[in-house]
Amino acid sequence: MMSGKGVKESQVTLHKAMMPEHANYMGNVHGGVIMKMVDEAAGLCAMRHARRQVVTIAIDSMTFHSPVHVGNVVSFNASLNWVGHTSLEVGVRVVAENPLTGELTHTNSAFLVFVALDEAGRPVEVPRLILETDEERRRWSEAEQRQQYRLERRAKRTETGD
Repeated sequence: MMSGKGVKESQVTLHKAMMPEHANYMGNVHGGVIMKMVDEAAGLCAMRHARRQVVTIAIDSMTFHSPVHVGNVVSFNASLNWVGHTSLEVGVRVVAENPLTGELTHTNSAFLVFVALDEAGRPVEVPRLILETDEERRRWSEAEQRQQYRLERRAKRTETGD
């Protein structure tokens, strides 16, 4: 049996200043730029936990609440929600800061699923997740529901040949 790790052991926060090259014609940062950084932060979090290479297998949800503007400093806060045998779900909360005023805006959140890989590129077991707080237990429970939905959706696609 593989030993476990606490949620805090793998948490990642990345910060990035948004520059004109990140923007669309409206002066807002492209959603794709934000998505790439979300994937990077989540992937680092998953690797920290697994101590293995990981690959993104799903982005369940990416909801944008507010635009990110050129000049904002964006924080990508990634934390493990759930761990299976070889897969991991990471939640990422994105917050934009106006560095001149200090105003913080929750711009979006996302849930990503990764699979840990061995040296030959095959799925490999990951350490279990040790839940220490009520918040961590709540996030695990919600992630389990999302995982169940993913499995049901995959089974339906297999049945229909999609």
